[in-house]
Amino acid sequence: MVALNTWAILSAFTLAARAGTTVWSGNFNSYATSAAFDNWSWSNQVGEYQWYIHGSAATSHYLALAPSYKNPADTAETNGLKLTIDSTSNWNGQTFERSELIPQTTANLGTGNLFYHFSIKRSATNPPNSAYEHQICFFESHFTELKYGVGANPTNLVWMVSGTEKWSAPYTADTWFNFAYDINFSAGTVGLWASTGASPLTKVVANIAASTSTNSADWHLGVLRLVTASDVEDWYFSGVYVESGPITTSIGSGGSGSTTTSVSTTTPPPSTTTTSTTPTTVSTTTTATGATATHYGQCGGKN
Repeated sequence: MVALNTWAILSAFTLAARAGTTVWSGNFNSYATSAAFDNWSWSNQVGEYQWYIHGSAATSHYLALAPSYKNPADTAETNGLKLTIDSTSNWNGQTFERSELIPQTTANLGTGNLFYHFSIKRSATNPPNSAYEHQICFFESHFTELKYGVGANPTNLVWMVSGTEKWSAPYTADTWFNFAYDINFSAGTVGLWASTGASPLTKVVANIAASTSTNSADWHLGVLRLVTASDVEDWYFSGVYVESGPITTSIGSGGSGSTTTSVSTTTPPPSTTTTSTTPTTVSTTTTATGATATHYGQCGGKN
């Protein structure tokens, strides 16, 4: 019995200690108010996020911070983020609506085996409309992303690889969904870890082949809604960070550090059109044509 107890204690310690190295932290602790996101600009690249993909209203119209907006299991940060999409959210001449943050870092977010962590929730107030396709936490090439409002079960939250559904679950109100994209940029594969609430992440989809790539400034934390509509939608995020392995499976303890520094702006490849499929339904994902503006090249906007 003593040996068994000792083994249990050592196993628990090993699991608790199992954690990777934070490569980039998207922790919201350095943002006292939503106005702090406006400190970033192309000429003053500060903070954890680039903030320019949004509508014409004030930042406070699209972003809000509060302890009630984070996963209660998240002990690493004080506030979570409420992100809003509405009829004012057209950006840079596009006909769809978007509110998105981009990592601000000089770290290489596209090398080796990295885990892109985030938690997401919706409320019964201002819920997303399942009649519209939503692209969530996506890379510019859409080699992996979440979607809502697609496929045979449009009320499900769906994980896609290269436009094909690989995992889904009912997107229930006031439930925190925790994810980590398991991306092996060297091997060209991606898998998914997931859980809800305070439960530790478990691997729900083994790594499969994908055209994995990023320029470290084209992962979009936020939502793109492929319509112009009057519906007001609120989306909640917390626990955002990227780490190298081994993966941190506990919720709320990772990504407390910061690796933020300024970056130079380059022109990534232009956006392309991808096709999303499910076993029973095909839905087309529409992205804008390539940009001409250097700063907006990764986002499909028009100058």
